[in-house]
Amino acid sequence: MAAAKEQLPIVQIEKITKRIGAKTIIDQLSFDVPRGEVFGFLGPNGAGKTTTIRMMVGLMSITEGDIRIGGYSIRTHFEQAIRHVGAIVENPEMYKFLSGYHNLVHYARMFPGIGKTRIDEVIALVGMENRIHDKVKTYSLGMRQRLGIAQALLHKPDVLILDEPTNGLDPAGIRELRDHLRKLTREDGISVIVSSHLLSEMELMCDRVAIIQNGKLVDVRLIKEYAGADGKLHVAFEVASLDQALALAAAHSIGAEVVNQELILLLDREETALWNKRFVEAGIAVYGIRAATKSLEDQFLEMTGSDPIA
Repeated sequence: MAAAKEQLPIVQIEKITKRIGAKTIIDQLSFDVPRGEVFGFLGPNGAGKTTTIRMMVGLMSITEGDIRIGGYSIRTHFEQAIRHVGAIVENPEMYKFLSGYHNLVHYARMFPGIGKTRIDEVIALVGMENRIHDKVKTYSLGMRQRLGIAQALLHKPDVLILDEPTNGLDPAGIRELRDHLRKLTREDGISVIVSSHLLSEMELMCDRVAIIQNGKLVDVRLIKEYAGADGKLHVAFEVASLDQALALAAAHSIGAEVVNQELILLLDREETALWNKRFVEAGIAVYGIRAATKSLEDQFLEMTGSDPIA
């Protein structure tokens, strides 16, 4: 039975719905979070990201459906399910008159078997060795965020849930956090769920993303799944005559579009070489060829429109 649970996704969200009065906030939302991945959770303002996270950690009730963590239902076996979870929802709250170290000692008492060795491990993991004995009231928001992550990791959870973890971090801090999260998944097999509005960072940080809008799932995809079918990519050709190039593409019944004065075709590796040859043979000078893979931000905006991101 234990082996079977190891094969399950660490988090299974099964047709959850959340209603407040007559308003439906989350509508039949379903997706799985695989083990050992950084999983991004994206959506425009008011899409329902924080509501979903609050239901995952038991801070808000579920109207319909279920959430399973480590194979246990949040609704019927809350204690068994929540043991697998470390989380920061919104801002981390600490005792500001205590040092960072004594905050961790205090939280460690809530779990059996957590000693000084584990406390030192999480301090090193979040890179706080030089400031851990300072009082929390002297910390920046970014430092408190790191301390919150250390606290969430104390009991060695299987899944770490972070709601906007990059808030207050400078670029160096964001990169360091990204490296820490990748290390967690790579070396410890922890799954990390990250909600963020920084799409460029999510693209660098995550293995997979789920996009929701108006409380409904829009898409779940691997970050690397930006190629078209059969390994094809959008390829941009910088050519001397766009009109001639478009006419040649039409003659071969291949879809083409012009973006920023470049001709975009969906091609595989061999077809790219073939089309370069076709353009040259047709007397169309080719000045450059590059992969025109759409960024996560481009694809997000295509799927959700131009709504702002929460």
